Amino acid sequence: MTAKRTIAGLAGSAMLALVFVAPAAAGPAVGKPAPDFTGMDSMGKTHTLSDYRGKTVVLEWTNHECPYTAKHYDAGNMQALQKETTADGVVWLSIVSSAPGRQGYVTADEANDLTKTRSAAPSAVLLDPEGTIGRLYDASTTPEMFVIVPDGTVAYMGAIDDEPSTWGANPLKAKNYLRLAMADLAAGKPVSMPKTRPYGCSVKYR
Repeated sequence: MTAKRTIAGLAGSAMLALVFVAPAAAGPAVGKPAPDFTGMDSMGKTHTLSDYRGKTVVLEWTNHECPYTAKHYDAGNMQALQKETTADGVVWLSIVSSAPGRQGYVTADEANDLTKTRSAAPSAVLLDPEGTIGRLYDASTTPEMFVIVPDGTVAYMGAIDDEPSTWGANPLKAKNYLRLAMADLAAGKPVSMPKTRPYGCSVKYR
């Protein structure tokens, strides 16, 4: 075999290898089934998303040390949304994907203390220190929101509102995308703005 044929053969093998590389797993998309997951909450209870089929589920990526998240809790905005939605039978899962030693990481007891001191009202706080759920959803910021409707598909994903600032921001006066999405769903209408660009602190993965 000549050197030229050897090189050609190697090149062909490389091309075949590229052709048969498996594509990366797709993240969430509006109108598509939400990626299923199982996670443990701060009370030691296990939650599997598919177990909530038939209910509307809100996923909130959170980091109590992030100023973009803190502004919503300091103003009582996030707590109000949690109480409004869960009163209507919605399942609200706050998810902490911060790794140990990184900003926003909490133990189960610390998560429970935060829920109490901030008068937060999620259905549960899921602890995701390995970032498994966060990466499954391509969660990139805190806060970042997802709404999953009873058939298991994603109806909204993105920012909580249109105020991507911490200086002088008033979440109570902002255009709240999550509240608008929930109102559309309650009225039996498609979400008018199903996807927005999330803002905030980067999720502090391992």
